[in-house]
Amino acid sequence: MNMNETPPSLLGLTVYLMSRTGKVARGRLAERLTERGLRLWHMAVLAALVDFGPHVQRELAARLSIDRSDIVKIVDDLSVAGLVQRARDTTDRRRVMVTVAPAGRTLLDRLHIEALAVQEDLLAPLSEAERTQLAVLLRRVYAHVQDGAGAQQAGR
Repeated sequence: MNMNETPPSLLGLTVYLMSRTGKVARGRLAERLTERGLRLWHMAVLAALVDFGPHVQRELAARLSIDRSDIVKIVDDLSVAGLVQRARDTTDRRRVMVTVAPAGRTLLDRLHIEALAVQEDLLAPLSEAERTQLAVLLRRVYAHVQDGAGAQQAGR
């Protein structure tokens, strides 16, 4: 008897397969980041700053769905490492503007390569056409969930 065998009834649930696969993917990427002393949130903050430009800290927290108290620690870590710069907003001194530093851009490029290596390993059983199809389908599901249309009320 194989104790690692997944119950067939679970293998029939796409949501289960997505959850387990996502957990493995997240773990493998997190492992690569940990080797650099980073967490997934560090990468997410750098990506948001590179892709969307400077942000006020609280807007960065909202964009990434990070608790406001946690964003302070994440930005502190990145600032100490010289990956982002913080400055008071010139229009409102109460607000702190966060900007990616050149070292942060360089690091994000390296992290992207690491993420692609993890992705390549995870998707090894798929052909190029299947990988493209999977990406298209996942983007559609992700957009549905992000729009809130896929959200269910608790208990339903």
